[in-house]
Amino acid sequence: MQVRHLVLAATTLCLGSAAFAGPQCTEAPKSSWLSEEAMKQKIAADGYTVDKFKVTSGNCYEIYGKDKEGKRAEVYFNPVDGSVVKAKQG
Repeated sequence: MQVRHLVLAATTLCLGSAAFAGPQCTEAPKSSWLSEEAMKQKIAADGYTVDKFKVTSGNCYEIYGKDKEGKRAEVYFNPVDGSVVKAKQG
């Protein structure tokens, strides 16, 4: 009975952590990525205000900030071409 609970708990933790994983943006080497500064400039030109900028484990540039309309935004960008891979707004 106790082993069953441990297996269930482990399975739940694995599934739960997968739900928080971001997208995989690229397999390209970092030498082909836009620089962080160039990406920040592109993001600003696209109308976003950046509060937090980071590189994810899925090889994305990710921002937390606001979109053109001033709404909160979490956006994942492909670091090679700057395209939006996934966006959550609201």
